[in-house]
Amino acid sequence: MHDSQRTAFAWVEAMQPHWSQWNAHIWDLAETAWREYRSSAWYVGKLRAEGFDVEEGSGGMPTAFAATWSNGPGPTIMAYAEYDAVPGNCQIADTYRAPRPGLSRFAGGHTDPHSALGIGSLVGALAAKAAMQAHGISGTIRFMGEPAEKVRGSKPIHAARGYYDGLDAILSFHPFYMMPYCNTARWDTHCGPYHAAIYEFLCESPETWLQGSGAAGGPIPAAHTMARAPGANDAVVAMYTLSKMMRDHMLPHSGTWTLNETILASGQATADNLAAQMAMIMFAARAPDVAMLRNIHAVLDRNAAAAATAAHCTVRKHWVSKSKPGLANHAMAEITFRNLERAGAPRYGADAVAKAQALQRELGLEAMPSPFADELSQLIPPEEAERRIRDQIPAWQTHYTSDDYTDMTWFAPTARFYVGRAVLKAPPGFAYPEWALNALGGIPACIDPTIATAGKTIAATILDLMLDRGTLAQAKAEFADRKAKEADPVPWCDYDPPLDFPWPEYVETPRGRAWWIPATAADRALAR
Repeated sequence: MHDSQRTAFAWVEAMQPHWSQWNAHIWDLAETAWREYRSSAWYVGKLRAEGFDVEEGSGGMPTAFAATWSNGPGPTIMAYAEYDAVPGNCQIADTYRAPRPGLSRFAGGHTDPHSALGIGSLVGALAAKAAMQAHGISGTIRFMGEPAEKVRGSKPIHAARGYYDGLDAILSFHPFYMMPYCNTARWDTHCGPYHAAIYEFLCESPETWLQGSGAAGGPIPAAHTMARAPGANDAVVAMYTLSKMMRDHMLPHSGTWTLNETILASGQATADNLAAQMAMIMFAARAPDVAMLRNIHAVLDRNAAAAATAAHCTVRKHWVSKSKPGLANHAMAEITFRNLERAGAPRYGADAVAKAQALQRELGLEAMPSPFADELSQLIPPEEAERRIRDQIPAWQTHYTSDDYTDMTWFAPTARFYVGRAVLKAPPGFAYPEWALNALGGIPACIDPTIATAGKTIAATILDLMLDRGTLAQAKAEFADRKAKEADPVPWCDYDPPLDFPWPEYVETPRGRAWWIPATAADRALAR
């Protein structure tokens, strides 16, 4: 460990009261995909105050940004923030279940949490910057703002529009979310490809549905008792049902892929005898290889056409994401894990233990003397994590799970590493509710250890890559070799940012800032 890394570690520790507040602020904003206006603005302001040149709205995305700070000629190393939350997960940062004050439980909430992901990465970048200035280390830090990760939204667009060009290395951090990826780095098996698309059904000519049948025509049938076109809602229901059937026929026979859906907009008619004019459903598919992914979407396209025909609609497909599978880089995994060892696993103090025990008692459990999962205090070498994950998946499978850092791996050698986040031990047969995990991600005593370890790891790795040109050259040679063996190295994104769809968001009302779905009596009853 060299002096500049000691300086960076000291910066992280000295600045803890500040970055803890930064994280609490982003966690409390909890803005969702493509609508992270305040979160993005906070990052832009902070980076500019730290001397970064910042491009707002990078790639044509209002809540994205691209920031650069340079201390002279040298390598350009990139880290990035995510800051989108998940609709329907609004939770107070405390040890009981309740939405944040004044909001519906259906509002956004940080689940992974991306709040800690972004602040951990920012802390690492700023700590490296401070050490570079103190020790006269030349080089450039790029820091990207990546919105809409939950739909793998921005990174394919940034990739296609040149924002990752010219980089020497990239660091991708995520809080632990599944074993064995806790306090480790990915080795060979990286995340796989992903497609997400919105199918928009329009019933624009309902009066023609029964033309020639002898039934009365017209947009409003007489006395509201005549037959009407099924309309857009029926098309969405039909596609939803057909696609559930597809899963029954494909999923058990085709390996580890997933297909999830959400209905974005519905109705456009009252409870009258009027056909619903517009409805949308989005499907997101994760697969271990490209051929499987394309097969899934070929069937979805056929389902959409059949549903539209049955419901007397037209259908249009709008791409949300086309995200590539990831490229491994052993040299980057090794250097990052070495610095994760220097940083050490997250350490939980008495305040964190007290919060965890209070949460256990809230759920009717006996408080445990050591409530946090044992794995959080352990480091797993990347090769060992690889061995464990390979025990869970078929031998033929080259990629597993989903995350859009993968689009970055085609532009520079990339490390993907994970730091433990607070999860609790469970008694036999007991499963913690989702709100409990979300709450731990917002309680400073429980989430700050994750940020500290991530920030130190990122800072130390940036400094290593700036100073150890031999290791950087090794990583770049491995990257060039792996990319040269791929038949499809270019970005897949051939669409504009999908900004103008009815993504869930906060709104300003006469009652103040609110979620677009108002709070209900049940929400208010949860408040204490």
